[in-house]
Amino acid sequence: MKNKNKAVWGGRFKNSTSKIFEQIGSSIDIDKRLYEEDILGSVVHTQMLIKQKIIKKEKGLKIIKGLKKIEIEIKKNRFKFRKKYEDIHLNIEKRLFSIIGEDAGYLHVARSRNDQVVTDFKIWLKKSSEKIVKNLDILIKNFLKKSNENIHTIMPGFTHLKNAQPISFAHYLLAYVEMFKRDQKRFNNNIDYINECPLGVGALAGTSYKIDRNFTSKKLGFKKPTANSIDTVSDRDFALDFLSSSSICAMHISRLAEEIIIWNSDIFRLIKLNDKMLTGSSIMPQKKNPDPAELIRGRTGKNFGLLQSMLTIMKGLPLSYYKDMQEDKAIVFDSYDTILGSIIIANELVKNIKPNKERMLFLSNQGFTTATDFADYLVQNHDLSFRAAYKISAKLINYAEKNKKTLNQLSFREVLKVKNNLNKNVMNVFDVKNSVNLKTSYGGTSTKNIKKMISRLRKEFK
Repeated sequence: MKNKNKAVWGGRFKNSTSKIFEQIGSSIDIDKRLYEEDILGSVVHTQMLIKQKIIKKEKGLKIIKGLKKIEIEIKKNRFKFRKKYEDIHLNIEKRLFSIIGEDAGYLHVARSRNDQVVTDFKIWLKKSSEKIVKNLDILIKNFLKKSNENIHTIMPGFTHLKNAQPISFAHYLLAYVEMFKRDQKRFNNNIDYINECPLGVGALAGTSYKIDRNFTSKKLGFKKPTANSIDTVSDRDFALDFLSSSSICAMHISRLAEEIIIWNSDIFRLIKLNDKMLTGSSIMPQKKNPDPAELIRGRTGKNFGLLQSMLTIMKGLPLSYYKDMQEDKAIVFDSYDTILGSIIIANELVKNIKPNKERMLFLSNQGFTTATDFADYLVQNHDLSFRAAYKISAKLINYAEKNKKTLNQLSFREVLKVKNNLNKNVMNVFDVKNSVNLKTSYGGTSTKNIKKMISRLRKEFK
């Protein structure tokens, strides 16, 4: 019984592992999350060993049956995870010994925990990335729905948080669609990069057994086996790719959250949020705070920090496997949970935004937002260079500012003071709705463009 409780690698050692190191070195509290992937990998590995006649069929089937029993036990919370067995691999293997006896020892023929854990981790990351892509899909569709409802809603576009030019609120929302589309592409690209199967490279050198790595790759849903055994157990680029993609996506969500917070402020009042997306104050009865937006803005720092942690771990490692790498799963799992939660909260926020259309239109006329349109009009109709037209437009702004008027409040006679040979149709230039619809260049904010964008994107995201 004493020998059965020793670590599988314990035959080389005279003394038991330090209890302190057993606590620190154990990863079971983290990597038990990989139990489905670990059992799947073990079943497929056993099938390959049978196929290649490396182990006898009856022994292999006995192993597979035992593994499936363990999977049921874990799913029904009947499995006891033990720190002294270190990780998910050895916890499952030890239980298999207790179920089928010494034949469990054949499971580890032609593999190492080094290739086993990378295989499990890659399978998990593929599934998790696919789930993130699906949730981004939902978020994009909600942006499209909100955009379609606000094609004709005019708001000020900002640079430096100062009113710049009038735009459609739908156009603003569609900018986030483009950002989250890029996030989807990054996660999908990562899935493609992951698609090489590590199983069968052993500890670092490969194996002398006549294994079939193409068989295991196909069975586990990979395109092909990895090409170099040393790189395979050394590689955590796939984890870094995921962490990087999560960080960039989190940054996009944080920018959205920041805008929601600003727009919802008592100073801007550009939007209202449904009460279910707000919280109150313990002392100020009047307060309605956008806490969900603030939380996902704050959580972004966690995603950034986790990426930096993994980069720091990997930067000093020579090739092959080192215990440092055990930290990878806790880091990636935490990043995944954080970014998925942020995407889900962002989705709820977008659904519960209501634009203050009157306020948006009012602010669109503040800050002389059609000044560039006036300069463009002069270029297009009076054979002026843009720089010359710019100076004339600046004079008009100075006049309007001095007289405490917005550009659309000026009379035709006042506009003639800066250039006396203008046609009365120049006054259309100062209409913010007209300004929006003049932006017909590809990607611009005109109503015609936006309708086309939404139609195209709806086909893309059915």
